[in-house]
Amino acid sequence: MLGVEMKEQNEQTVLKELLKNSRGSDRELAKQLGLSQPTVSRIRARLEKEGFIQTYTVVPDFTRLGYQILAFTFVKLKSFPSRDESRKIAATATEWLSKRPNVIFAADGEGLGGKDLIMVSFHKSYAKYSDFMRTFAMDWGKTISAFETYTVSLESGFKLKTLDLKYLADDE
Repeated sequence: MLGVEMKEQNEQTVLKELLKNSRGSDRELAKQLGLSQPTVSRIRARLEKEGFIQTYTVVPDFTRLGYQILAFTFVKLKSFPSRDESRKIAATATEWLSKRPNVIFAADGEGLGGKDLIMVSFHKSYAKYSDFMRTFAMDWGKTISAFETYTVSLESGFKLKTLDLKYLADDE
């Protein structure tokens, strides 16, 4: 049992370090954690294979990429769809979202005022944001009863904490 616990602890430790900095080599990570390089490489490969690590990416300064607005859009559907209707809506939504790389997250859930869906998107200007929301409303008007958006100016305003996944490494 101790071997299994140690293995899981090593996996968690490696994953947390990768959350903080995925740029390091397995050799550097092994030295930092006091493990062998082959052990770290095996752990990383297992975490990737089992889906604990889905992708490696960077968190850029979005304003340097030209984005001015981060938008959180909360959506209420007109009615609670049947299972078949839900599948059709999901397929259509997946296709719609695949054409919009500025949308970084979209999912169903539960929210204030009975909202059913959330969408998180970046926009390079207010005009682009406005066009995006107009298109969203036109394309989905028959399916949704209401939506609200919370926008964040990325160029101004008071940022309490920047967007970064590294913080999850310290969440116990």
